[in-house]
Amino acid sequence: MAGFRAVSHGALLLLAPFLLALEPVPPSAVSVVSHDGTGGYTEIQQAIDDAKPGATIFIKAGDYREDVVVHSKNRLKLVGEGRDRVIIHGLKRVGAFRVGKWPYGANDIEVRDLTIVENGGLAVGIFNGSRIVLSNVRVSGLLYVQQATAVRIEYSVIMTSETTGVSFADAEGELNGNDIRNNDYGVTIAGKSSVRLVGNLIQDNLVAGVVLQGGAKAELLRNTIVKNDAGILVLDKSEAVLAGNVVGANKSGIQIAPQARVQLSFNAVRNEGADYARPGSPPEPAPDLKAETDLSLDPHFVNPAAGDYRLGADTPLVHRGAFEYLGALPPVRTSE
Repeated sequence: MAGFRAVSHGALLLLAPFLLALEPVPPSAVSVVSHDGTGGYTEIQQAIDDAKPGATIFIKAGDYREDVVVHSKNRLKLVGEGRDRVIIHGLKRVGAFRVGKWPYGANDIEVRDLTIVENGGLAVGIFNGSRIVLSNVRVSGLLYVQQATAVRIEYSVIMTSETTGVSFADAEGELNGNDIRNNDYGVTIAGKSSVRLVGNLIQDNLVAGVVLQGGAKAELLRNTIVKNDAGILVLDKSEAVLAGNVVGANKSGIQIAPQARVQLSFNAVRNEGADYARPGSPPEPAPDLKAETDLSLDPHFVNPAAGDYRLGADTPLVHRGAFEYLGALPPVRTSE
Protein backbone atom coordinates (compact mmCIF):
# COMPACT_ATOMS: atom_id res chain seq x y z
CA MET A 1 0.00 0.00 0.00
CA ALA A 2 1.10 3.55 -0.66
CA GLY A 3 2.51 5.70 2.11
CA PHE A 4 0.67 8.67 3.47
CA ARG A 5 1.08 12.17 4.73
CA ALA A 6 -1.23 14.55 6.49
CA VAL A 7 -3.11 16.99 4.27
CA SER A 8 -5.27 19.89 5.46
CA HIS A 9 -8.90 19.02 4.70
CA GLY A 10 -9.82 22.70 4.95
CA ALA A 11 -7.16 23.63 2.42
CA LEU A 12 -8.42 20.99 -0.01
CA LEU A 13 -11.97 22.30 0.25
CA LEU A 14 -10.81 25.86 -0.40
CA LEU A 15 -8.66 24.91 -3.39
CA ALA A 16 -11.02 22.44 -5.04
CA PRO A 17 -13.15 24.93 -7.06
CA PHE A 18 -10.03 26.67 -8.36
CA LEU A 19 -8.30 23.41 -9.32
CA LEU A 20 -11.38 22.26 -11.23
CA ALA A 21 -11.51 25.55 -13.13
CA LEU A 22 -7.88 25.49 -14.34
CA GLU A 23 -8.47 23.52 -17.52
CA PRO A 24 -10.07 25.77 -20.17
CA VAL A 25 -12.69 24.29 -22.48
CA PRO A 26 -13.09 25.60 -26.04
CA PRO A 27 -16.58 27.15 -26.42
CA SER A 28 -17.22 24.94 -29.44
CA ALA A 29 -16.84 21.84 -27.23
CA VAL A 30 -19.55 22.89 -24.75
CA SER A 31 -23.12 21.63 -25.14
CA VAL A 32 -25.95 23.08 -23.05
CA VAL A 33 -28.92 21.11 -21.75
CA SER A 34 -31.98 23.06 -20.63
CA HIS A 35 -35.67 22.32 -20.21
CA ASP A 36 -36.64 25.79 -21.41
CA GLY A 37 -35.13 25.44 -24.87
CA THR A 38 -32.31 27.95 -24.31
CA GLY A 39 -29.69 25.22 -24.83
CA GLY A 40 -28.93 22.94 -27.70
CA TYR A 41 -30.59 19.99 -25.94
CA THR A 42 -33.58 19.40 -23.69
CA GLU A 43 -32.39 15.97 -22.45
CA ILE A 44 -29.05 15.02 -20.92
CA GLN A 45 -28.90 11.68 -22.72
CA GLN A 46 -29.25 13.32 -26.13
CA ALA A 47 -26.23 15.51 -25.40
CA ILE A 48 -24.19 12.52 -24.17
CA ASP A 49 -24.99 10.46 -27.26
CA ASP A 50 -23.79 13.27 -29.54
CA ALA A 51 -20.69 14.20 -27.49
CA LYS A 52 -17.22 13.84 -28.98
CA PRO A 53 -14.02 13.20 -26.95
CA GLY A 54 -13.05 16.29 -24.95
CA ALA A 55 -16.59 17.72 -24.81
CA THR A 56 -18.26 19.36 -21.83
CA ILE A 57 -22.00 19.15 -21.22
CA PHE A 58 -23.37 21.98 -19.08
CA ILE A 59 -26.72 21.16 -17.48
CA LYS A 60 -28.90 24.09 -16.53
CA ALA A 61 -31.09 24.10 -13.42
CA GLY A 62 -34.06 21.75 -13.38
CA ASP A 63 -35.43 18.32 -12.48
CA TYR A 64 -34.43 15.76 -15.10
CA ARG A 65 -36.49 12.58 -15.12
CA GLU A 66 -34.55 10.38 -17.48
CA ASP A 67 -32.20 7.39 -17.43
CA VAL A 68 -28.68 8.73 -17.94
CA VAL A 69 -26.03 6.32 -19.28
CA VAL A 70 -22.45 7.20 -20.23
CA HIS A 71 -20.68 4.39 -22.11
CA SER A 72 -18.27 4.09 -25.02
CA LYS A 73 -17.20 7.66 -24.26
CA ASN A 74 -13.79 9.19 -23.51
CA ARG A 75 -12.82 12.55 -22.00
CA LEU A 76 -16.31 13.81 -21.22
CA LYS A 77 -17.41 16.28 -18.54
CA LEU A 78 -20.94 16.74 -17.22
CA VAL A 79 -21.26 19.91 -15.14
CA GLY A 80 -24.43 21.02 -13.41
CA GLU A 81 -25.45 24.62 -12.79
CA GLY A 82 -25.41 23.86 -9.05
CA ARG A 83 -25.61 20.86 -6.76
CA ASP A 84 -28.94 21.97 -5.34
CA ARG A 85 -30.33 23.17 -8.68
CA VAL A 86 -29.79 20.20 -11.01
CA ILE A 87 -31.53 16.99 -9.94
CA ILE A 88 -31.50 13.73 -11.90
CA HIS A 89 -34.24 11.32 -10.80
CA GLY A 90 -34.13 8.47 -13.30
CA LEU A 91 -37.18 7.14 -15.09
CA LYS A 92 -37.56 3.45 -16.03
CA ARG A 93 -34.33 1.60 -15.26
CA VAL A 94 -32.84 0.65 -11.91
CA GLY A 95 -30.20 3.30 -11.36
CA ALA A 96 -30.68 6.93 -12.31
CA PHE A 97 -27.11 7.46 -13.55
CA ARG A 98 -24.70 4.90 -14.98
CA VAL A 99 -21.11 5.23 -16.16
CA GLY A 100 -19.84 2.27 -18.15
CA LYS A 101 -21.86 -0.71 -19.30
CA TRP A 102 -20.79 -4.25 -20.09
CA PRO A 103 -19.10 -4.92 -22.44
CA TYR A 104 -18.59 -1.20 -23.08
CA GLY A 105 -16.56 1.02 -20.78
CA ALA A 106 -16.04 4.73 -20.31
CA ASN A 107 -12.80 6.56 -19.57
CA ASP A 108 -11.85 10.00 -18.28
CA ILE A 109 -15.37 10.97 -17.26
CA GLU A 110 -16.03 13.82 -14.81
CA VAL A 111 -19.42 14.54 -13.22
CA ARG A 112 -19.90 17.46 -10.83
CA ASP A 113 -22.21 20.04 -9.31
CA LEU A 114 -25.51 18.15 -9.40
CA THR A 115 -27.77 15.79 -7.41
CA ILE A 116 -28.65 12.21 -8.32
CA VAL A 117 -31.63 10.50 -6.66
CA GLU A 118 -31.97 6.70 -6.56
CA ASN A 119 -34.35 4.84 -8.82
CA GLY A 120 -35.10 1.30 -7.67
CA GLY A 121 -32.57 1.64 -4.84
CA LEU A 122 -29.57 2.44 -7.07
CA ALA A 123 -28.59 6.05 -7.64
CA VAL A 124 -25.21 5.78 -9.42
CA GLY A 125 -23.58 2.73 -10.98
CA ILE A 126 -19.98 2.85 -12.24
CA PHE A 127 -19.04 -0.26 -14.23
CA ASN A 128 -16.08 -1.29 -16.34
CA GLY A 129 -14.60 2.22 -16.62
CA SER A 130 -11.41 4.02 -15.69
CA ARG A 131 -10.52 7.50 -14.43
CA ILE A 132 -14.03 8.43 -13.32
CA VAL A 133 -14.46 11.51 -11.11
CA LEU A 134 -17.54 12.55 -9.13
CA SER A 135 -17.01 15.94 -7.49
CA ASN A 136 -19.37 18.09 -5.43
CA VAL A 137 -22.37 15.88 -6.12
CA ARG A 138 -25.21 14.84 -3.83
CA VAL A 139 -26.21 11.19 -4.10
CA SER A 140 -29.40 9.95 -2.46
CA GLY A 141 -29.26 6.17 -2.63
CA LEU A 142 -26.61 3.57 -3.42
CA LEU A 143 -23.44 4.55 -5.28
CA TYR A 144 -22.06 1.26 -6.62
CA VAL A 145 -18.62 0.80 -8.19
CA GLN A 146 -17.78 -2.55 -9.83
CA GLN A 147 -14.76 -3.60 -11.90
CA ALA A 148 -13.71 0.01 -12.45
CA THR A 149 -10.33 1.60 -11.81
CA ALA A 150 -9.08 5.05 -10.78
CA VAL A 151 -12.51 6.13 -9.51
CA ARG A 152 -12.38 9.30 -7.42
CA ILE A 153 -15.35 10.55 -5.38
CA GLU A 154 -14.68 13.88 -3.68
CA TYR A 155 -16.35 16.70 -1.74
CA SER A 156 -19.74 15.03 -2.09
CA VAL A 157 -22.70 14.14 0.12
CA ILE A 158 -23.80 10.50 -0.04
CA MET A 159 -26.87 9.75 2.02
CA THR A 160 -30.17 7.97 2.70
CA SER A 161 -29.40 4.66 1.03
CA GLU A 162 -31.40 1.75 2.42
CA THR A 163 -28.37 -0.43 1.68
CA THR A 164 -24.93 1.20 1.37
CA GLY A 165 -23.78 4.73 0.70
CA VAL A 166 -20.72 3.76 -1.40
CA SER A 167 -19.97 0.15 -2.35
CA PHE A 168 -16.78 -1.01 -4.10
CA ALA A 169 -16.73 -4.53 -5.59
CA ASP A 170 -13.52 -5.65 -7.31
CA ALA A 171 -12.77 -1.99 -7.97
CA GLU A 172 -10.04 0.55 -7.29
CA GLY A 173 -10.53 4.14 -6.21
CA GLU A 174 -10.51 6.81 -3.53
CA LEU A 175 -12.93 8.79 -1.39
CA ASN A 176 -11.76 12.26 -0.44
CA GLY A 177 -13.50 14.84 1.72
CA ASN A 178 -17.01 13.37 1.50
CA ASP A 179 -19.94 13.45 3.93
CA ILE A 180 -21.38 9.92 4.08
CA ARG A 181 -24.35 9.63 6.42
CA ASN A 182 -27.76 8.16 7.18
CA ASN A 183 -27.31 4.96 5.18
CA ASP A 184 -27.54 1.37 6.39
CA TYR A 185 -23.79 1.00 5.75
CA GLY A 186 -21.56 3.96 5.05
CA VAL A 187 -18.84 2.39 2.86
CA THR A 188 -18.36 -1.28 1.92
CA ILE A 189 -15.22 -2.56 0.18
CA ALA A 190 -15.31 -6.14 -1.07
CA GLY A 191 -13.57 -8.72 -3.22
CA LYS A 192 -10.30 -7.61 -4.82
CA SER A 193 -10.98 -3.92 -4.27
CA SER A 194 -8.29 -1.45 -3.24
CA VAL A 195 -9.62 1.85 -1.90
CA ARG A 196 -8.14 4.90 -0.17
CA LEU A 197 -10.33 7.00 2.16
CA VAL A 198 -8.96 10.39 3.21
CA GLY A 199 -10.69 13.12 5.20
CA ASN A 200 -14.25 11.79 5.06
CA LEU A 201 -16.99 12.33 7.64
CA ILE A 202 -18.83 9.01 8.03
CA GLN A 203 -21.70 9.50 10.44
CA ASP A 204 -25.06 8.09 11.58
CA ASN A 205 -25.03 4.92 9.48
CA LEU A 206 -27.33 2.26 10.87
CA VAL A 207 -25.06 -0.82 10.79
CA ALA A 208 -21.46 0.30 10.25
CA GLY A 209 -19.35 3.19 9.05
CA VAL A 210 -16.78 1.25 6.98
CA VAL A 211 -16.69 -2.49 6.19
CA LEU A 212 -13.88 -4.43 4.48
CA GLN A 213 -14.58 -8.02 3.48
CA GLY A 214 -13.26 -10.80 1.28
CA GLY A 215 -9.71 -9.94 0.29
CA ALA A 216 -10.21 -6.18 0.08
CA LYS A 217 -7.45 -3.68 0.83
CA ALA A 218 -7.90 -0.13 2.09
CA GLU A 219 -6.15 2.84 3.62
CA LEU A 220 -8.19 4.99 6.01
CA LEU A 221 -6.40 8.24 6.77
CA ARG A 222 -7.78 11.16 8.82
CA ASN A 223 -11.44 10.19 8.65
CA THR A 224 -14.02 11.03 11.31
CA ILE A 225 -16.20 7.95 11.84
CA VAL A 226 -18.86 8.68 14.43
CA LYS A 227 -22.32 7.70 15.67
CA ASN A 228 -22.57 4.47 13.68
CA ASP A 229 -23.49 1.12 15.18
CA ALA A 230 -19.96 -0.13 14.44
CA GLY A 231 -17.19 2.23 13.40
CA ILE A 232 -14.87 0.06 11.28
CA LEU A 233 -15.20 -3.66 10.48
CA VAL A 234 -12.20 -5.44 8.94
CA LEU A 235 -13.48 -8.91 8.11
CA ASP A 236 -12.22 -12.14 6.50
CA LYS A 237 -8.70 -11.78 5.05
CA SER A 238 -8.95 -8.06 4.36
CA GLU A 239 -5.96 -5.75 4.80
CA ALA A 240 -6.12 -2.21 6.14
CA VAL A 241 -3.97 0.70 7.20
CA LEU A 242 -5.79 2.86 9.76
CA ALA A 243 -4.00 6.08 10.69
CA GLY A 244 -5.04 9.47 12.02
CA ASN A 245 -8.74 8.62 12.24
CA VAL A 246 -11.23 9.67 14.90
CA VAL A 247 -13.47 6.68 15.69
CA GLY A 248 -15.85 7.83 18.37
CA ALA A 249 -19.39 7.75 19.76
CA ASN A 250 -20.14 4.48 17.94
CA LYS A 251 -21.69 1.51 19.75
CA SER A 252 -18.40 -0.28 19.02
CA GLY A 253 -15.18 1.08 17.59
CA ILE A 254 -12.83 -1.06 15.46
CA GLN A 255 -13.55 -4.75 14.90
CA ILE A 256 -10.82 -6.91 13.35
CA ALA A 257 -11.24 -10.54 12.29
CA PRO A 258 -8.49 -13.00 13.32
CA GLN A 259 -7.30 -13.53 9.73
CA ALA A 260 -7.33 -9.84 8.79
CA ARG A 261 -4.13 -7.81 8.64
CA VAL A 262 -4.36 -4.30 10.06
CA GLN A 263 -1.82 -1.59 10.81
CA LEU A 264 -2.99 1.07 13.28
CA SER A 265 -1.29 4.31 14.27
CA PHE A 266 -2.40 7.58 15.86
CA ASN A 267 -6.13 6.86 15.85
CA ALA A 268 -8.37 8.45 18.48
CA VAL A 269 -10.75 5.67 19.55
CA ARG A 270 -13.42 6.36 22.18
CA ASN A 271 -16.82 4.69 21.86
CA GLU A 272 -19.88 3.68 23.84
CA GLY A 273 -18.91 -0.02 23.85
CA ALA A 274 -15.66 -1.85 23.11
CA ASP A 275 -13.11 0.32 21.32
CA TYR A 276 -11.38 -2.75 19.87
CA ALA A 277 -13.10 -6.08 19.31
CA ARG A 278 -13.26 -9.32 17.37
CA PRO A 279 -16.38 -9.57 15.17
CA GLY A 280 -19.26 -11.52 16.63
CA SER A 281 -22.75 -11.15 18.00
CA PRO A 282 -22.06 -9.43 20.26
CA PRO A 283 -18.50 -8.35 19.36
CA GLU A 284 -15.82 -9.80 21.65
CA PRO A 285 -13.77 -7.04 23.34
CA ALA A 286 -10.10 -7.27 22.34
CA PRO A 287 -8.13 -4.45 24.00
CA ASP A 288 -4.88 -6.14 22.88
CA LEU A 289 -5.57 -4.89 19.35
CA LYS A 290 -4.90 -1.30 20.36
CA ALA A 291 -1.77 0.20 18.81
CA GLU A 292 0.77 1.85 21.07
CA THR A 293 0.22 5.22 19.43
CA ASP A 294 -3.59 5.06 19.46
CA LEU A 295 -5.33 7.45 21.86
CA SER A 296 -8.27 6.96 24.21
CA LEU A 297 -8.89 10.63 24.93
CA ASP A 298 -12.04 12.72 24.96
CA PRO A 299 -11.90 14.44 21.54
CA HIS A 300 -13.78 17.50 22.87
CA PHE A 301 -16.31 17.51 20.05
CA VAL A 302 -18.08 20.86 19.68
CA ASN A 303 -21.64 19.59 20.21
CA PRO A 304 -22.14 15.85 19.63
CA ALA A 305 -25.72 15.98 20.93
CA ALA A 306 -26.54 18.24 17.98
CA GLY A 307 -24.47 16.19 15.52
CA ASP A 308 -21.54 18.63 15.46
CA TYR A 309 -18.41 16.47 15.52
CA ARG A 310 -15.91 19.18 14.79
CA LEU A 311 -13.02 19.26 17.23
CA GLY A 312 -13.25 21.96 19.88
CA ALA A 313 -10.56 24.59 20.21
CA ASP A 314 -9.23 22.76 23.30
CA THR A 315 -9.07 19.31 21.68
CA PRO A 316 -6.10 17.13 22.64
CA LEU A 317 -6.07 15.59 19.13
CA VAL A 318 -3.66 18.08 17.56
CA HIS A 319 -0.04 17.56 16.57
CA ARG A 320 -0.13 13.80 16.86
CA GLY A 321 2.50 11.96 14.86
CA ALA A 322 2.71 13.49 11.40
CA PHE A 323 -0.84 14.84 11.65
CA GLU A 324 -1.72 18.47 12.34
CA TYR A 325 -4.96 17.14 13.80
CA LEU A 326 -6.73 13.79 13.81
CA GLY A 327 -9.89 13.17 11.84
CA ALA A 328 -11.50 14.94 8.90
CA LEU A 329 -12.69 18.11 10.63
CA PRO A 330 -10.20 20.77 11.76
CA PRO A 331 -10.45 22.24 15.26
CA VAL A 332 -12.60 25.34 15.53
CA ARG A 333 -10.88 28.60 16.35
CA THR A 334 -11.12 29.96 19.87
CA SER A 335 -13.35 32.82 18.65
CA GLU A 336 -15.98 30.47 17.10
